[in-house]
Amino acid sequence: MAAAILRFLAGRRIYVRSAGVREGEIDPFVIAVMDEIGIDITHHQPRTIEDLEDTSFDLIVTLAPEAHHKALEFTRTMAVDVEYWPTIDPSAATGNREQILEGYRAVRDQLFDRIKKRFDISGMPQA
Repeated sequence: MAAAILRFLAGRRIYVRSAGVREGEIDPFVIAVMDEIGIDITHHQPRTIEDLEDTSFDLIVTLAPEAHHKALEFTRTMAVDVEYWPTIDPSAATGNREQILEGYRAVRDQLFDRIKKRFDISGMPQA
């Protein structure tokens, strides 16, 4: 979600890539809550940090402890900043469909606000 939101807000002004600690399929709840704010991520394919072809980043933002430790290890010989933004894993949400979607929306909105503040993006659409 974070990479798609930053791409949406910053356009081509910021080079953005998404990577995690595990490959897999995109979560259909993520697709749904991103679609609600006009961001289509249906073609996104989750990949790992090792799968990135270009590693010339100025900043890596991690959202989970496991990802943070992996990013620190990956960048230990690189001149890159690594920031940890503790984020609840929305896939742990329980209840009916609407309750689960509310958990995903909360994470989406938290990331949206944090990205706008961190990258000083104003005057853009809000979630």
